[in-house]
Amino acid sequence: MKKIINNPGNFVEESIDGLVKSHPDIYAFAPDNKRVITRAKKSSNKVGIVSGGGSGHLPVFTGYVGEGLLDACAVGSVFASPSVDQISSAIRNANNGNGVLCVLGNYGGDVMNFEMACEIVASEGIKTKTVIVADDIASASNEEKSKRRGIAGMIFVFKVAGSIAETSVSLEETFNTASSANNNIRTLGVAVSPCILPEAGKPTFEISDDEIEIGMGIHGEPGIKREKLRKADPLIDDLCKRILDDFKLNDKDQVCIMINSLGATPLEELYIISKRVHENFSKLKIEITKTYVGRYATSMEMAGMSITILKLNDNLKKHLFAKSECPFWNS
Repeated sequence: MKKIINNPGNFVEESIDGLVKSHPDIYAFAPDNKRVITRAKKSSNKVGIVSGGGSGHLPVFTGYVGEGLLDACAVGSVFASPSVDQISSAIRNANNGNGVLCVLGNYGGDVMNFEMACEIVASEGIKTKTVIVADDIASASNEEKSKRRGIAGMIFVFKVAGSIAETSVSLEETFNTASSANNNIRTLGVAVSPCILPEAGKPTFEISDDEIEIGMGIHGEPGIKREKLRKADPLIDDLCKRILDDFKLNDKDQVCIMINSLGATPLEELYIISKRVHENFSKLKIEITKTYVGRYATSMEMAGMSITILKLNDNLKKHLFAKSECPFWNS
């Protein structure tokens, strides 16, 4: 293992401490819990937006705290769910009296701990609703979408939910708009090489130098299939076909796309991928309104990438492109 770290046991605390010190105008520690990050300038008179999950995926989850995005985030250990206490603290710190929307990925531990935290804060008079992001088409069929994992698509949900919350609408309307975004997102990725967890000191999975795995999860969960590495264009054609087979679009639709590095894949490769995605959608006369290319949802130093498609309507477009303030997102 080669990592520029100190004690592996302090990895999470030191990384989020560095995040707060580097961006003190954006992030702050919650006064009651050092595993909860809040906005440096707390908002008022709005629905609070909260997320949380395991470390090792920056900018997800913590990096998306900021104006027009999340109000607070609970930080778990590497690839581990935040605790019920941490999530409860995040909800309390995000609450302005108008309720709190929780947006999280579809992972068993996260879902269970958020459910328990919401029950606890309900006894304190805090209203909550939850959107569970499930955009990974590799993890379940279209008929069982509720079983799909939440991956890079959750960033679009953070952005839409955060934007509409800034307009002082109700918790119910915030939930409905975030749910609309969630229902119109599909993601599919490819893993090229594994990552190494700081405390484990060994790869999360094994894969040959000439192999890739389509649909592998961000924690090394099994994908659709393992195959020999192909050239970029036929690989991207395959991924686009799988996404479009799952997500029926036509030439009247507008979409936003995200080409995301899982950690180690460089921008040059991401732009080769983006070029081919644009060519695929152009053939179908589907308009790509905006393209995001970069590291948005990672898995430590895993090499690989994901393609996320958000089908837009006027309301989603308005909130996706609304002003926000965060080091990791440009509207």
